Amino acid sequence: MIDLAQSYKDAKGYEEFLAEHASDDDRQRWAAVLERVTLDDSQVGRLQQFSRKMKVLVLAGAWCGDCVNQCPIFARFTEANPLVQVRFLDRDDNPDVTHRLQVNGGQRVPVVVFLSDDDHLCGIFGDRTLSKYRAMAADTDPKLDLPDDGRPLLDQVTDEWLNEFERMQ
Repeated sequence: MIDLAQSYKDAKGYEEFLAEHASDDDRQRWAAVLERVTLDDSQVGRLQQFSRKMKVLVLAGAWCGDCVNQCPIFARFTEANPLVQVRFLDRDDNPDVTHRLQVNGGQRVPVVVFLSDDDHLCGIFGDRTLSKYRAMAADTDPKLDLPDDGRPLLDQVTDEWLNEFERMQ
């Protein structure tokens, strides 16, 4: 059995993870998305209301497009509230954890593990949000009538991730 609390302890912070696992091109891609991720006053307010320490383990790949487009969101959450403590574990360097956290039988990333302050599993979420899946479906078949609130996809994905973080709080 995988000890997710130990995996969290072994994981790296955002910058350390990128320094260790990302190529220069990867780092540029992550930085470009981080620059585009903005939190509105309401989102910041929601994050600042979090009162419990959140241990958040993200199984990721610096090379992964879905990670590039989502993981910088988590960095913004940490900036808004330091009780949100996000750490990253490389998928390819941790095959046992990767196997344990498979999504639909696949080694998908990112997978986010929420742990309580005393290391109990609160929940697991990954690899994409509903708005991302809807956008992918709409790209495949433009005739589909899917809900879309008209905001940029990154804003929708940010909101959906914030909902997950808040639910785990």
